Amino acid sequence: MSAIGLVSSCAFLCPGLWLLKPGMHKMSSIGLHTAARCAAKDYYEVLVLGGGTGGITMSARMKRKVGAENVAVVEPSKTHYYQPLWTLVGGGAKQLATSARPTEDVMPKGVEWIKSRVTALDPDKNCIRLENDTKISYKYLIIALGINLHYEKIKGLPEGFDHPKIGSNYSVHTVEKTWKAIQDFKEGNAIFTFPNTPVKCAGAPQKIMYLSEAYWRKTGKRSKANIMFNTSLGVIFGVKKYADALLEIIKERNIAVNYKRNLVEVRADKQEAVFENLDKPGVTEVHQYEMLHVTPPMGPPDVLINSPVSDGTGWVDVDKETLQHKKYPNVFGIGDCTNLPTSKTAAAVAAQSGVLDKTISLVMKNQLPIKKYDGYTSCPLVTGYNKVILAEFDYDAQPLETFPIDQSKERVTMYHMKADMMPFLYWNALLKGYWGGPAPVRKLMHLGLK
Repeated sequence: MSAIGLVSSCAFLCPGLWLLKPGMHKMSSIGLHTAARCAAKDYYEVLVLGGGTGGITMSARMKRKVGAENVAVVEPSKTHYYQPLWTLVGGGAKQLATSARPTEDVMPKGVEWIKSRVTALDPDKNCIRLENDTKISYKYLIIALGINLHYEKIKGLPEGFDHPKIGSNYSVHTVEKTWKAIQDFKEGNAIFTFPNTPVKCAGAPQKIMYLSEAYWRKTGKRSKANIMFNTSLGVIFGVKKYADALLEIIKERNIAVNYKRNLVEVRADKQEAVFENLDKPGVTEVHQYEMLHVTPPMGPPDVLINSPVSDGTGWVDVDKETLQHKKYPNVFGIGDCTNLPTSKTAAAVAAQSGVLDKTISLVMKNQLPIKKYDGYTSCPLVTGYNKVILAEFDYDAQPLETFPIDQSKERVTMYHMKADMMPFLYWNALLKGYWGGPAPVRKLMHLGLK
């Protein structure tokens, strides 16, 4: 079977099953957390901060190590979102409701859900404090607090979202406004931005641009659209192989790219976007827009800024190979809140979870961690309503691909993997702690089993 055939067959005949551990097949579909309780005690063997992708995944894995009654997750949100789907929601290809599940449904059965916010970390005393000043102690701490969006750092936002013709796929409150702005477009500038900060899913700011272009082409509006990608970066993408492919698409579709441009103000009432030229500090330029997609500045959660567990910029300071904290051996980090020098994606969390699982197992046995995370991350670059370039790479920005095909080519099969297969894997395997990324598949592929 060809590699294309393998991907297609797996996506549609047995979606996700080929990547799962044997134990996954024994899971019951009704094995859900059904009772959301308040904290019943003030000490846990494993305490997980954050109920996002990394937090739920690691709590499921830890439950199998130490027992559900010895694990707790601190998470205030009642709803858990599969955010990678929001690119397709903003492009009108998926409904927002399909990206959401109640937090109680994804919380591992029996694990304590502490419905509160963390307000302070005290790793020297092995405890944290909650917003009601309750103290919770732990033996092992896993920090999975994600990343904060800072629309307010752009003058005129977030109040500017009250006006039409502006949206953002990064927030549950604004992602559907993106689709409305795309549909309502008549003629003029369509501007897509990339901020001067770390971001989660760095490919997403331009994915929605390609979807918009495809929609306007389909509806006969393309000739009236001047599409601009204003990015604070100096390159279109950080990995040359995929950057070269994207630049060809950009040239073919007549999209203007303006590098080193950072959005600093939105005058929504006038439909004006103000950008600073990062090569000329203090120099700004104003663009009128008919449609504007904003990728907000982002940063570490407030509780991590100036925290003992964080580096000088506020990110959890972990060893990039083991995910163990550099100073506190019983503290670990995963996902967007860490200072790991790789892209912040759900695929990265999947790969990190497998490594962190092994790391914690050895630490619990008073042994040194040996499993090494290579920085693997993946970014399915959506370039149309049925096309994706599957970018996979490591810490050194070198391709680290799963399939023995040229993944820099646009492929329909990769689109279906992004739109259909990956959500299945997310809900049914990753969050249940049974999937640690595509490494095993990559090994099989490279052995010629295709």
